[in-house]
Amino acid sequence: MNDRFAIVGRRKTEDTSSYSIKPWYKRQPIVAEIILALLVLGCTVGTFFLPKDPTYMDLSHCGVAPCKEFLFGTDTMGRDIFSMIWYGGRISLFIGVLATFISTIIAVVVGGISGIANSFWDSLIMRFTEILLAIPSLLLVVFLQAILGESNAVSIAVVIGVTGWMSIAKVVRTEVRQLRNSEYILAARMMGGKFFYTLWHHLAPNFVSSIMFMVVMSIRSAIVAESTLSFMGMGLPLDVISWGSMLSLSEKALLSGYWWIIIIPGLFLVVTLLCITEIGNAIRKHFSVGERML
Repeated sequence: MNDRFAIVGRRKTEDTSSYSIKPWYKRQPIVAEIILALLVLGCTVGTFFLPKDPTYMDLSHCGVAPCKEFLFGTDTMGRDIFSMIWYGGRISLFIGVLATFISTIIAVVVGGISGIANSFWDSLIMRFTEILLAIPSLLLVVFLQAILGESNAVSIAVVIGVTGWMSIAKVVRTEVRQLRNSEYILAARMMGGKFFYTLWHHLAPNFVSSIMFMVVMSIRSAIVAESTLSFMGMGLPLDVISWGSMLSLSEKALLSGYWWIIIIPGLFLVVTLLCITEIGNAIRKHFSVGERML
């Protein structure tokens, strides 16, 4: 009976208590950061070295395929797509950054007020936020843009920013409610610290890491929203060049067989969005690992 069993001792297990820290170059999306830096540098500085005027309509060279003179070809109005890419990218990035700045400021203020307020006001603010979250963001953007009428880069950025703060506000509210009873917060309020002083100097430094991923991804969402509006014909006018307004010519390009009018701006847009996504995921992983080590 005893021959059926054998004592083999305790199985050795790997020690997982210590966290192995990877080299910095393995924790960072180096390729995505380099590509995004080159795109931003080309859109900001490269506009001073463009071979042709991106707004000039050369009707004698409409729909020219990529060649030596026109590296990326021309659109249906004879504009050089290579120059338009770098000139329009500046507008798209400006809309993304400005819209994210506006939405982040609104989210921090609303989430901070909801987190510090009593249960009645907290519940009221959160119910209003959840109602806005239930409405598709694109529908809100289209509705507000239709009310404003003629659009420009600033108005589109404001509309996207005003309609994109709800998710960040809920995270800020949760973090503030966890921090509001801390000793240094109570001490600051007892010494006469007002709401905004306490929010910016004591609360914000403690929850900024929690919303950093969402802030970075908001830039991507704002660029996508601008491109979608332009594709629907409600974005920037054709004389204001952006990646979205360039894609608004896709219907005519498909009917005419001008593939480069769609593929090249779309490729730059997709690469930019992928780089921002990779950087955002790296930030999320970095802070999630840091929280597990605490």
